[in-house]
Amino acid sequence: MADAPALRLGTRGSALALAQSGHVAEAVSARLGRPVELVRVQTEGDRNAAAIAQIGGTGVFVTALRDALLAGAVDVAVHSYKDLPTAPAHGLVVAAVPPREDPRDVLVARDGLTLGELGAGARIGTGAPRRTAQLLGLGLGFDVVPIRGNVDTRIGKVRSGEVDAVVLARAGLARLGRLDEATEVIDPLTVLPAPAQGALAVECRADDAELAALLGGLDDADTRTAVVAERALLAALEAGCTAPVGALAQVAEGDDGLELYLRGLVAAVDGSDAVRLSATGPTSEAAQVGRRLAAELLDLGASDLIGP
Repeated sequence: MADAPALRLGTRGSALALAQSGHVAEAVSARLGRPVELVRVQTEGDRNAAAIAQIGGTGVFVTALRDALLAGAVDVAVHSYKDLPTAPAHGLVVAAVPPREDPRDVLVARDGLTLGELGAGARIGTGAPRRTAQLLGLGLGFDVVPIRGNVDTRIGKVRSGEVDAVVLARAGLARLGRLDEATEVIDPLTVLPAPAQGALAVECRADDAELAALLGGLDDADTRTAVVAERALLAALEAGCTAPVGALAQVAEGDDGLELYLRGLVAAVDGSDAVRLSATGPTSEAAQVGRRLAAELLDLGASDLIGP
């Protein structure tokens, strides 16, 4: 296998994307016994600094990567799973979902402060309607301001004093080796993460059955189960990755073996209202649990909060 051609792994070019793709590349290379070459692909979300909803919403970080896969320019692509549209992509398959990083959000604030220590009027930056809705819903008088950019850009706004704090995914800081910059790991009871946050999707062409089977060795069953439930909820709500929806599933030992526990939230972006529910079920019925919880949320008026 030493002379085997390098496997071309498509990735976005940000520091975070390269870090997480690099981890996957090492695992793939070890499993397949052949070199892996990272191929940078620029997406619409990378080129355009406007709000995600304004430049197409769901899929802006993945379409170019998927096009490169289908065109044969790359053999594998690595995505942040939360960026993937919930509808299946024709001709492609998520061959592996590696073990998930901690899915919680973190605060990076001036002077080492926590959410509870930031006073009314504190400016908190985030580009996610989900985070905006939940931060405003705390009733602490925060001024939540929209921001875009990579981790350096966002944390830089705190260092410069433009904002008092930003909210980021803990997984991103962990993969960049920068967890020490977080001033608080936010309890999911305070801010529920985005569906599939912290998880990666390793995708390849569906007709490359041999590669898909080999990549399947990187799959983590509990992570895939949790992500299936969270994304089934999101799909049933007919809400995209920019909607004010939070979800977190966990696999734990129950009375009759492994059991899935799923929490879901739909909130008004202005923080004025929210519905929260949870559901449990066997791990073999992850998608059904997600859809059932979505139906219960819709019965409580969730569709009015998601908007058109």
